[in-house]
Amino acid sequence: MRKKDSLGLAHYVDSIEAQQKLYKRSLFVVVMSQIFGGAGLAAGITVGALIARDMLGTASFAGLPAALFTLGSALAAFLVGRISQRFGRRYGLSLGFITGGIGAIGVIFATTMDNVLLLFISLFVYGAGTSTNLQARYAGTDLASDKQRATAISIAMVSTTIGAVAGPNLVTPMGNFAMTLGIPALAGPFILAAAAYLVAGLTLFFYLRPDPFLVARAIAVKQERQVDSNTTTVNKTRQSKVNRIGIFVGAMVLVLSHLVMVAIMTMTPIHMQNHGSGLTVVGMVISLHIAAMYLPSLGTGLLVDKFGRTVMVIASGVTLSIAGLLAAFSPGDSLVWLTIALIMLGLGWNFGLISGTAIIIDSTDMTTRAKTQGSVDVWVALAGTAGSILSGIIVAYSSYAVLGFLGMYLSLLLIPLIVWKRFKEKKEHPKLNDRSR
Repeated sequence: MRKKDSLGLAHYVDSIEAQQKLYKRSLFVVVMSQIFGGAGLAAGITVGALIARDMLGTASFAGLPAALFTLGSALAAFLVGRISQRFGRRYGLSLGFITGGIGAIGVIFATTMDNVLLLFISLFVYGAGTSTNLQARYAGTDLASDKQRATAISIAMVSTTIGAVAGPNLVTPMGNFAMTLGIPALAGPFILAAAAYLVAGLTLFFYLRPDPFLVARAIAVKQERQVDSNTTTVNKTRQSKVNRIGIFVGAMVLVLSHLVMVAIMTMTPIHMQNHGSGLTVVGMVISLHIAAMYLPSLGTGLLVDKFGRTVMVIASGVTLSIAGLLAAFSPGDSLVWLTIALIMLGLGWNFGLISGTAIIIDSTDMTTRAKTQGSVDVWVALAGTAGSILSGIIVAYSSYAVLGFLGMYLSLLLIPLIVWKRFKEKKEHPKLNDRSR
């Protein structure tokens, strides 16, 4: 069996035409899985905080559900990254999605039984789907050329829009469906999440073959052997492909943009309901927010590849800071301004995610790429956890406006961060014509 797999990989390693066909096929499979994955992640975003508020009887810890599934996503990001590095994307991603689906099923039972402990455990497990949904964006880049990377990320992400936008808009219908089964209405979206995550995982498991990561790694090994038979030269070549400054800055771009987005997004449904908005209206606003997170991805990828990572990181900082200001000044009953704030929030996150991800890929090689990507996503998930927990406490003891102002200040840190990276790289490599300009 191993010999057969080896021969299969060799066919793709030796044929550029076969590589391009596999690249396109892998992207298609990732797109299909992301459509379902997007629907799965929308459930926790839309009603997770509302379930916790009803069970706990207070809004002070309404950010706890998002904190739990983002904490669970941190552990899953680590495990998915390690599994992908060793066995390929197919096993890592499919296992992550299926685990998320099991967690969603647990949430349904916990809500039905009014069991807070089971709810918290299930939300933690459900978080595996969230991180896997994000890590799936890497699968499309494994066989992409340097000039295709950001575009490949964007294609994977834009497909998430279909499910992610549909999910919140199905809150009321899924709630009604749940009630016909004797299940509380708020658990309805998790029925959709369970089915969506399981289908996403099975799609990847059965169709993401040959595994694009394993093929890309085999190509890298062959290229390395062709560089020079001298060990010293090979080691120097390998080291030149790992940019520690790039990894750090790319990770911080992802962490800060995710922290700000999660913090403001988590408390918006509570803020709106406190000012009289119903579930349908909340679902509509969140769906528009998620659309802004994913729908512009194709355009963002093209912009990142054309104008560079630095420009788009700055754009992310500016857009997120504007979103924070709008959230701070928007009246709680102003549907229009809150919607605009959430759209800007999603757009700023989109700019940060695609440019930060591209920086991470640019700064690594195939010997450590999947493992590094998983490790970075651990910190991204932990940032989401912190944002979820702190957002509830900040709003409970101050106001939603204060949360918006804090988001603005954190967003602006992205600008000096990316300028510092550019300065350091120019200082160390003055003749380097880097696409991360």
